[in-house]
Amino acid sequence: MNTTENTRQREPMVWPSLQATDAPALIDFLVDTVGFLRTAVYEDGGLVAHAQLDWPEGGGIMLGSHKPDADPGTWCQTPGTFGAYVVTDRVDELYARLVDAGVKILREIEDQPYGSREFTAADPEGNKWSFGTYRGEPRP
Repeated sequence: MNTTENTRQREPMVWPSLQATDAPALIDFLVDTVGFLRTAVYEDGGLVAHAQLDWPEGGGIMLGSHKPDADPGTWCQTPGTFGAYVVTDRVDELYARLVDAGVKILREIEDQPYGSREFTAADPEGNKWSFGTYRGEPRP
């Protein structure tokens, strides 16, 4: 592998996904308040069939409308049960923006013993989002 390949940013290969009771409102919150980018939103019969929201610093999530009558064998998740850790170099700026917007903060911003600065908030559906500087441990 050459140096260019080593330094090039990798596209996400794992996409966390969630469902929402009011997917359009959750998308608006995640884009307008939190700062995700609205990359794609596909609707089907008045519901969000698929949305891709990218995090400006890398990675992203997928989400759609919850279908409570869906066949249990299909991809169906209860709204409000999702949790994610999102890496950001702008943790203090993001924390201030969410506090100013009245977002429910579950864990105040704090420096952690393992070197991360982070906080946890809830979205309008009750999902939990931790934002911090911890990028994970290097691969062996």
